[in-house]
Amino acid sequence: MIVSWNWLKQYVQLDMPVAELVRRLMLAGFNHEGTEEVGGDLAIDLEITSNRPDCLGHIGVAREVAVLWNRPLAIPAVELLESGPDAASLCRVSIQCPQMCPRYTARIIRGVRVAESPWWLRTRLATLGIPSINNVVDITNYVLMECGQPLHAFDLRKLAGPEIIVRPGRPGETLLAIDHRQYAVGPETCVIADARQAVAIGGVMGGADSEVGPETVDLLIESAAFDPVCIRNTARRLNLHSASSYRFERPLDPAGVDWASRRACALILELAGGELARGVLAAGEPPPPRPPILLRLAQLERVLGISIDPARVREILTALGNRELRATPTEIEVQPPTWRSDLAREIDLIEEVARIHGYDAIPEDRTLPMAPSVRSREDRVLARIRDVLTALGYDEALTLSAVEADHARDASPWTDAEPLASHTPVLRRANRLRTSLLPSLLLARHTNEALANSVIELFEIARAYLPRNGELPQEELLLGLASGGDFYHVKGAVEAVLEALLPEAEAEVRPSSLALLDPVQRCELWLAGERLAVLGCVGKAALERFELRSPATVAELRLAPLIAAAVLTPRGELPPAFPAIEHDLNLVVAEAVRWADLAQAVRASAGAHLEQVVYKDTYRDPRRVGEGKKSVLFSITLRSRTGTLTSLEAEGIRHQIVAACQTRFGAVLRGT
Repeated sequence: MIVSWNWLKQYVQLDMPVAELVRRLMLAGFNHEGTEEVGGDLAIDLEITSNRPDCLGHIGVAREVAVLWNRPLAIPAVELLESGPDAASLCRVSIQCPQMCPRYTARIIRGVRVAESPWWLRTRLATLGIPSINNVVDITNYVLMECGQPLHAFDLRKLAGPEIIVRPGRPGETLLAIDHRQYAVGPETCVIADARQAVAIGGVMGGADSEVGPETVDLLIESAAFDPVCIRNTARRLNLHSASSYRFERPLDPAGVDWASRRACALILELAGGELARGVLAAGEPPPPRPPILLRLAQLERVLGISIDPARVREILTALGNRELRATPTEIEVQPPTWRSDLAREIDLIEEVARIHGYDAIPEDRTLPMAPSVRSREDRVLARIRDVLTALGYDEALTLSAVEADHARDASPWTDAEPLASHTPVLRRANRLRTSLLPSLLLARHTNEALANSVIELFEIARAYLPRNGELPQEELLLGLASGGDFYHVKGAVEAVLEALLPEAEAEVRPSSLALLDPVQRCELWLAGERLAVLGCVGKAALERFELRSPATVAELRLAPLIAAAVLTPRGELPPAFPAIEHDLNLVVAEAVRWADLAQAVRASAGAHLEQVVYKDTYRDPRRVGEGKKSVLFSITLRSRTGTLTSLEAEGIRHQIVAACQTRFGAVLRGT
């Protein structure tokens, strides 16, 4: 927001140096971007945060200066002489989309003379970098920069009807804007239309067919309130940003709608002549009164660490525009002003008192009462997961929650329903709320491959959105992994996470049917009868769809069961006191036998001395091991906690394992 020094003096006394003004405004929350001399004036560039749209006009900034220096604020009085016919007899106004535009007003001035603006008006706008067009358009820009409320002037004779209809755009409808570019205004766009066509993009830009020119005689002055989300989405979708849309993307002062309209009409009558029709054309309902806020004075000292005199607190709140409803020695109740949409809670008032009283008035050594906090169970589990995966060489990714429809296909382990669609893509074509993190991680791999990064090991902890018929989507907290390693590499990472959280639990391995994954190398993990995870190598078709040049392996885990069952008590264990014995076993089994079942049988038959079972390789050769057979090579590690195992004891355990596998699977020890 660029502020003119000379213009600001119109509303508040400025007898301090410019440097002192910007320094104090910075301490009050308005960063100073720079000051430039323009034609004998000073253009002061202030950064206005998104929660302070009231300061997107000179009056708002002057109000802050008046409070900080305890100066009177002079807001121009507006007196209108309505000498024309009834406005309702000249035009009609209606709203068909109150969710997009809750309030629309219009005033009509007939018989104006469109000409060059006077020098003072051109100078004011030039300081802000706004070119002069003509006296009518310049006045709407002047009022915009004065109070922050955007306005628009239509040539009344160019409006069919004449009528103003605020409605959604129609499928295939287009509009030629005043920048002389054509824009598609569909049903998601709020348009200002006459009886025949759209004549403006609501809250963003007017249309060329109804703009004010040298031949204009009769005016319709628009002042309205629009839904900030609607305007933000429209400006982003059309890539069309203006001074009006910048302000309408934020909650503006609802009372400013009428003041700005009257102010603009008064200036037009003064500078362009004409007669003002009686009354105002209005549609929609004004907003209800602001609810009161209660400030407990004890909270000031608790939060700020200093005591502020109650009289000073009341003075600050009143100067900021709050209407005092009641005050006692312990609390103050106020109704916030219409222009301060950011004031809604007690803590907001505390912040305002601190801001105006001065943060520099709070001593650096002042202590505040503090209470120890405890991290939630979820935070502790997620921290442990991050520790495990970063130790394994993975980097945490943060990706968008929307993906393209093509990328969401065949990559949803947790639901078969179509992902929810968004009217406005987050990025180009990314308009589906993801039901899995895997597409996002594979897209991140693609981006890193394009940048020639050789190591791309990623994980993400985020929420997916699972559709439910007629209800809000179910949010599922997931852990996703994407690696350039093979199946066993990612399987090891998943096992490391499970070992860190559930050291005693054993997950059951089942086949997976997820189309994203290679049919030969994919599986699911189940825990306590509940599906916990899916992992596998990305199939060839999916690699092509995500434009990946190198193989990838992925895994995804549901975190809710892990958070509920995780063992978070730290545990210690003495290192083994006795040596281990390791044996390799090579069993020939039927092709249908899964390693998970074979490993489970080994653990069940080995007894308490089995320390670990490690898969090594699978060998297939019809001539050597038989048709429909495979040879599975694995190792077992045996160790006793009470003494050294003898060779005879180890051999006995080995025979138990082979016998159990032979009974259950018909396994044959290769080489016998």
